[in-house]
Amino acid sequence: MAITIELTGEHLTPADVWRVAFIPHGQEPISVRVAAAAWPRIRASRRTVETLVQEGRPVYGVNTGFGRLADIAIPESETVALQRNLIRSHACAVGEPLPVETVRALMLLRANALVKGYSGIREETLTLLIDCLNAGVHPRIPSQGSLGASGDLAPLAHLALVLMGEGRAEHHGDWLTGAEALRRAGLRPLALQAKEGLALINGTQAMTAIGALAWMRAHYLIDLADGIGAMTFEALRGVQDAFSPELHELRPHAGQEQSAASLRAWLQGSRLITAQGDVRVQDAYSLRCMPQVHGASRQAADYVEQVLLVEQNAATDNPLVFSDTGKVISGGHFHGQPVALAMDFLKLAVAEMADISERRTERLVNPNLSGLSAFLARTPGLSSGLMILQYVAASLVSENKVLAHPASVDSIPSSAGQEDHVSMGTTAARQVTAIVQNTARVLAIEAIAAAEAIDLQGMAERMAPRTATLYGMIREYVPAVREDRSLSEEIEALAGAFLELRELPEMAEKAKKAAVR
Repeated sequence: MAITIELTGEHLTPADVWRVAFIPHGQEPISVRVAAAAWPRIRASRRTVETLVQEGRPVYGVNTGFGRLADIAIPESETVALQRNLIRSHACAVGEPLPVETVRALMLLRANALVKGYSGIREETLTLLIDCLNAGVHPRIPSQGSLGASGDLAPLAHLALVLMGEGRAEHHGDWLTGAEALRRAGLRPLALQAKEGLALINGTQAMTAIGALAWMRAHYLIDLADGIGAMTFEALRGVQDAFSPELHELRPHAGQEQSAASLRAWLQGSRLITAQGDVRVQDAYSLRCMPQVHGASRQAADYVEQVLLVEQNAATDNPLVFSDTGKVISGGHFHGQPVALAMDFLKLAVAEMADISERRTERLVNPNLSGLSAFLARTPGLSSGLMILQYVAASLVSENKVLAHPASVDSIPSSAGQEDHVSMGTTAARQVTAIVQNTARVLAIEAIAAAEAIDLQGMAERMAPRTATLYGMIREYVPAVREDRSLSEEIEALAGAFLELRELPEMAEKAKKAAVR
């Protein structure tokens, strides 16, 4: 059954972004279209631009140069060349190309911003952008080169280049010239008219697209960390009193209470957890403080969600065209600082999930802390067991600490000092993506260790129903380690399942529903 997402410029959620980004590679087709009510706004905005051109009134980016060159007037006869040159000169991003799913998210977000009707773009230009998305024409967009103010200029210019029939694009798995990709999809390139090049590249859609996909995965991993932490809690006979409702009511941070409730739900029905004094009076922090630590990350992710919801439905280019008054106002909505700070916050939140997970892994493999076989080996000494898995987790956690350094505190002036403060928001978004990937691997390592500790003690039949289900899924990817073997590919496979929200459907659905709140 076909799915259609209708763009209004007002109601796009991170879940919509995820579905458009990934569903074309799954089972159901998806299409995007402009809401009928939006077209009058779009047309009126374009008429305003055309009137300004005809009148010869100086308007930034319409009949002037760009950045430090804004005071140079451009005659009407050169307005098309101005936009063409803008795109060609700005399409100089470098590095590995963004994944296709990120490009799709970026295209969707740019279209949604244009649908708001303040950009002055022509109907046919917006239609071509959406047609490319629906037909699977995905511009090759290098990942590095955006300052995150004046918008994501360099990455978005590579998007616009393909609409002009230039650059390169992926279509059904083949990398082609932009012209050939359009031809195969039955589409025709166009010549950008006054303001259209600027309308396509002046915005925050690269950082927001990368950030929205990272947020979906981060939200899922926080829920998953509760489940994996609960498995470790069972394997180490944790003291359940630390999660009691009456305790958390006395410090009612929303995220903390949600994580405590989540942990109680994961552990409901377990015959492995203990009460104070049964085995010990209290647990180490990495077990006892899961609600506080996971909850703080959960609350940070909730803040990031709100920033993304605003940014995904905002007009972020410059200048903005107010067709009802005829005004064209230059401002700074392209500045990515709100997203940059949110991405830096999300970096910290996700990095902490890996940090505490690695500490739980250490408790599982360290015989001095667990009372179990050293490194969970079946024959310690002859076998090293999971010794090096903890090393790998520690390495990833350390790398996260470097990546978590805030990108948003940096700024390098550009455009001959005209653009003298920038956000580095796209760098922050790329860094949070790397931290999310590393954290998925750290959680996979803890999951493997927890499952092994449960097997060594013959505890599987006494697990809570939900943790038993998680244990079963882990064992589908990583069989019991009865003798030493390379676990590299198995760690990657399990982490990959986490990153795709592919396993434990109720958790994936919860993450998606949260994005629609």
